[in-house]
Amino acid sequence: MSNTSSPTPCSRSWSISEDSLRRYVFYASENCIQELLSASDSKSGNNDGWKILGVDNGVEISKRRSGSLHTFRSRWLLKSVSPQQFITVANAIDAARQWDRDLVEARYIKDLEDNLSIIRLRFGENSKPLFRNREFIVYERRETMDDGTLVVAVASLPKEIAAGLHPKQNNAIRGLLLQSGWVVEKLHDNSCMVTYVVQLDPAGWLPKCFVNRFNTKLVMIIDNLKKQVLSASPTNSDDST
Repeated sequence: MSNTSSPTPCSRSWSISEDSLRRYVFYASENCIQELLSASDSKSGNNDGWKILGVDNGVEISKRRSGSLHTFRSRWLLKSVSPQQFITVANAIDAARQWDRDLVEARYIKDLEDNLSIIRLRFGENSKPLFRNREFIVYERRETMDDGTLVVAVASLPKEIAAGLHPKQNNAIRGLLLQSGWVVEKLHDNSCMVTYVVQLDPAGWLPKCFVNRFNTKLVMIIDNLKKQVLSASPTNSDDST
């Protein structure tokens, strides 16, 4: 733990070597990937505590609660969109832009491996109250499973490690994203099943009164990212080519 001239509980930081950081993030992201794969598994017949809240515009929204923690899951069959196409927008930065448009900074702090990075996301003064002046130091790990399923895991670093890696600046409030990510499964035709999972900590990030408002937001996020993919691939609708 680093020493400061006037230490306070809210300013604690850990000095960590790059090798230790890589091992920690690899272990944490491996757990996150397994949680994402479990949440996306519709073949096991075990709902594992998931409660379907409804289907909106073809998107199935589910919720699971454990104590004060809320995990939301959205699933959508995207026709004429391949996994390789959707995975280009299934990342921490594009998803953050969908949560709030006033994303004033999104940059890669460190690449630990070819598929493992540390990213800083900062929202500005014009963000909605939920994100105003919030910043997140997250890892992003991208993996391809043996069956071709693509997985992207995104979650915050512990605050002490984040503070040692990138000290908090200005009046930003450091937020906490416990777990999030994408599972993109290839189907027989040129389509894919997309599962997006977000785990929220109302005490550390979101006021409890906002938790029940996420149904519409999750539908909008996947819909907007789908439109982003299609706009970048104008010939995508022509399946004969």
